[in-house]
Amino acid sequence: MIEAVGMNNPRAFLESLFHAAVTASLPEHCLPPRLPGPAPGRTLVLGAGKAAAHMAAVLEQHWPGDPACLEGLVVTRHGQAVPTRHIEVVEAAHPVPDAAGEQAARRMLALAEGLTAEDRVIALISGGGSSLLPLPAPGLTLADKQALSRALLRSGATISEMNTVRRHLSAIKGGRLAAACHPAPVHSLLISDVPGDAPWDIASGPTVADPTRRQDALAILRRYHIDTPPSVRAHLEQPDSETVKPDDERLAGNTVTLAASAQTALEAAAQAARAAGVTPLILGDGLEGEARELGRVLAGIAGQARRHGQPVAAPCVLLSGGETTVTVRGQGVGGRNVEGLLGFGLALGPAPNVHALFADTDGVDGGAELAGAWWTPDTLDRAAERGLDARAALDDNDGHGFFQALGDSLDSGPTGTNVNDFRAILIT
Repeated sequence: MIEAVGMNNPRAFLESLFHAAVTASLPEHCLPPRLPGPAPGRTLVLGAGKAAAHMAAVLEQHWPGDPACLEGLVVTRHGQAVPTRHIEVVEAAHPVPDAAGEQAARRMLALAEGLTAEDRVIALISGGGSSLLPLPAPGLTLADKQALSRALLRSGATISEMNTVRRHLSAIKGGRLAAACHPAPVHSLLISDVPGDAPWDIASGPTVADPTRRQDALAILRRYHIDTPPSVRAHLEQPDSETVKPDDERLAGNTVTLAASAQTALEAAAQAARAAGVTPLILGDGLEGEARELGRVLAGIAGQARRHGQPVAAPCVLLSGGETTVTVRGQGVGGRNVEGLLGFGLALGPAPNVHALFADTDGVDGGAELAGAWWTPDTLDRAAERGLDARAALDDNDGHGFFQALGDSLDSGPTGTNVNDFRAILIT
């Protein structure tokens, strides 16, 4: 297969690894073995994230009890709803929140009222939930949260830092949804899109305890020089902005299960590569930092493998995941995968036997409805023929415009899952 796919059609080979990674992380594969059983009382399903609708549909299909006894509400990104029979699915905006998400969050808290210890809550949480549950804390407005979201997205802050701020400005995240469900036990099923898979960072942890403090949120705002409304800073300076902590008795007896993560995806891609006769090397599932700078580092590793057979000899594929950041200073829409790919290709230079695919497993990279893009040995030559300047595109944070003009964008559509970035570098 390596001769037919890896050598003769590197693009198809890399795309096959992407699909293997995504498939392994889909709710229909990772969720059924981890479902809890029926409760003596009500079973209420609440959820948020880019995979939440698919998770709800899978739960209904594989529920060990009577599906008609299920009820609940999940919120997903606009355009990513799927049909369900008993669990309501609503759509809201991502990455900048909207009123639909705020209303969904209010409805979830209302549904949690009156639960008893005989009832059970199943929380379906995946990446994207932070923006999809934008219920402002008392004294704040949705406009405050929208302005802050835009500033955070452009600041270069890590996802963990952004979610630390979001939790402390929320009336539902940071464990508050789980606390509202007390005394009913909450069973959280998570699909992680964050490096390190910390439960409190996945969708900003609406159903789990938060070890961070409001002082951490204030420090992050100072670190990135984020101009915040006076109401936001005043709220964070009050003890009432603190989130639900690990010793809170309202969370006792709750469970948290990680159903899929970046490592799930990378291991599946590695298995597919081996089956094709290509040696995989997983460099890490939680790589972070400025996307273009990580691209330069990955170019150095690829160059070492190409020239010296270290840390792995060709034919090989270097795999990595995680979530990088983009500090947007130009006129482009960003996109950490295409930005990282530009940084990679420019640092790599002429390399006739190196191909790469950088893409987001949810099918959306930054501000474009595209998953990512390919790099080929002739990318720069083809760009020059079309009058495209890769360096200028990088400086303008316009990776998507550059790769679209070349016809090298990956348009997967919404995938139904979200385990963050997927990077594959093939060295033949």
